[in-house]
Amino acid sequence: METQKPAAPLWQRSAVELAAAIRTGDVSSVEVVRSCLGRIEETNPRLNALVDLRPDEALADARRADAAVAAGERLGPLHGVPVSTKINTDQRGHVTSNGVAALAGPPAKEDAACVAALRTAGAVLLGRSNSPAFSYRWFSTNDLHGRTLNPWDADRTPGGSSGGASSSLAAGMTPLAQGNDIGGSIRYPAACCGVVGVRPTVGRVSGWMPPVHIETPDGPARLDFPLTAQACAVEGPLARTVADARLALDVMTSPDLRDPFGIPVAPGRPAGGAKPRVGLVRDIGTVRNHSAVDAALDAAATRLSAAGYEVEEFEAASVLAEAARLWSLLIYEDFRAVVPLVEQVGDEGIRTSLRYSFAAAADVWGERPTLDAYIQGWARRGSLIGRLQELLGTDRVLLTPIAAELPFEQDADLKGAERASEMLAAMWPMAAVPILGFPAVSVPAVHADGLPVGVQLIAGRFAEELALDAAQVVEDGAPRLAPSL
Repeated sequence: METQKPAAPLWQRSAVELAAAIRTGDVSSVEVVRSCLGRIEETNPRLNALVDLRPDEALADARRADAAVAAGERLGPLHGVPVSTKINTDQRGHVTSNGVAALAGPPAKEDAACVAALRTAGAVLLGRSNSPAFSYRWFSTNDLHGRTLNPWDADRTPGGSSGGASSSLAAGMTPLAQGNDIGGSIRYPAACCGVVGVRPTVGRVSGWMPPVHIETPDGPARLDFPLTAQACAVEGPLARTVADARLALDVMTSPDLRDPFGIPVAPGRPAGGAKPRVGLVRDIGTVRNHSAVDAALDAAATRLSAAGYEVEEFEAASVLAEAARLWSLLIYEDFRAVVPLVEQVGDEGIRTSLRYSFAAAADVWGERPTLDAYIQGWARRGSLIGRLQELLGTDRVLLTPIAAELPFEQDADLKGAERASEMLAAMWPMAAVPILGFPAVSVPAVHADGLPVGVQLIAGRFAEELALDAAQVVEDGAPRLAPSL
């Protein structure tokens, strides 16, 4: 007689599976939340990924979700499914600290639009994920909440700035997480921890937030979000599977006319037809890939070819190289205005990292770029967007590395200007995409040296589905491994 395999614990199941099981009454939201809370209790003391937990609040929401099921009410696509939110994003009743004690003021009165969309879809908001101070490092440590560890290797970064989100997902604390991305802050943490991250097209998921009012040693101050934050930053999902990420993206898509770059309607799926072509961009000629990075690209290309995609080396490197170079001009020059505030209220880590980051950018643009260079940079950005969309058309996706290196050693950005320059060069795939505003998906491809190694798939504007389809193929052939915790 064949022995039946025991069912996986609820915390191990995907968001798609959990949503279906809760909807049919096979499991309750309370059972799922309790399972996740148990996993959090087991793993979070070591990883420090979730930093604001309110079990009673989450369980109360889960009970309401179960009551809605019992009453036959209309249910959202994530009804009863736990999701974490990030400490730099407003969640009603919770502090939006951004890892900075001076920002840890009164609780937010309203949800950010992306959080409201998750709540409307029925998600149970379970925990706030850690980030670096000001969400401005490729690491996730701050003096307010401490250091988040990578569950695969504590000596490597879990990524930043959504490192708490990626670490918690890899450990099984929740099936979904909300994050944001202006320089790889969704895609890089996802790759570091072996999960999936989606950076949507700018405007698809509302990123609107009101100005921040804080108390500084010099008195009250208002912080309006700079132009690059408005034009290049996005909100998006992290998940353990491509299917879960696709579901979360659909839920988070939130037309919002308060967002200066928002679109009034949700984009539709591209019309069916032949599989798109895949353009492989292995590097931009400025930095050599780690051998495991090339192995991940080769594995992804092989899987896509076997699935019927036409894969070819593609001449988009010059566009991506120029976009990555512009990132170190436009992002840093916008952030320069925030430096005095960082010096006043930021921790030593962000102050040191920022100093070396500006030194790395100075190697490219000089010590103090001129206003004319900044203006021309914005003008050039528009031309590059048009050029890349021409290259992609409606039938191509790009396959690139996540970074030229494996996940950085913890606090690598504090080791000096030379290491900061190496990191900036290695992160060209993360920097190029935000400047152009295109969608991209980070998906695990192989494992090497005990670490997950991912690849990035870039699609044309509002063609997230093409990138997700290709990412699904990469995921289908990847080894299903989990960190030992």
